[in-house]
Amino acid sequence: MKEILREIGIIARALDSISNIEFKDYELTKGQYLYLVRICENPGIIQEKLAELIKVDRTTAARAIQKLEMNGFIEKKDDEQNKKIKKLFPKEKGKKIYPFIKRENDYSNSVALAGFSETEAETIFNLLQRIRKNVEKDWEFVKKGNKRNY
Repeated sequence: MKEILREIGIIARALDSISNIEFKDYELTKGQYLYLVRICENPGIIQEKLAELIKVDRTTAARAIQKLEMNGFIEKKDDEQNKKIKKLFPKEKGKKIYPFIKRENDYSNSVALAGFSETEAETIFNLLQRIRKNVEKDWEFVKKGNKRNY
């Protein structure tokens, strides 16, 4: 069997490392850009949904969100119906850097897909979506405290 997940991991770590280096000047470190992008794309998202979207545990998300808030990228606002719920919104500083992060993502995509035809890129995308959906089932299962059977 091919080590597909190893290759995906190498690609993900390389791109994450590049992003962390390039976004350091903007006070974004350790993957915080991922959270900021999702908040900019989904203003008003709640922390639990954000953690689910990025596929991290709530504690990891809480730490990143706290740092983004302390550095003035985002703000938490009370939900109008339920004051216990805090919604996340980008502040001006976050909105300002979002286009740069998006450009970096688009550039990384074009570098990664250099030499591939449109059809090949579409096939890769569809196959990766299928892989993600397969993995998400196990992620949900384990997240609920279950153990996988190897």
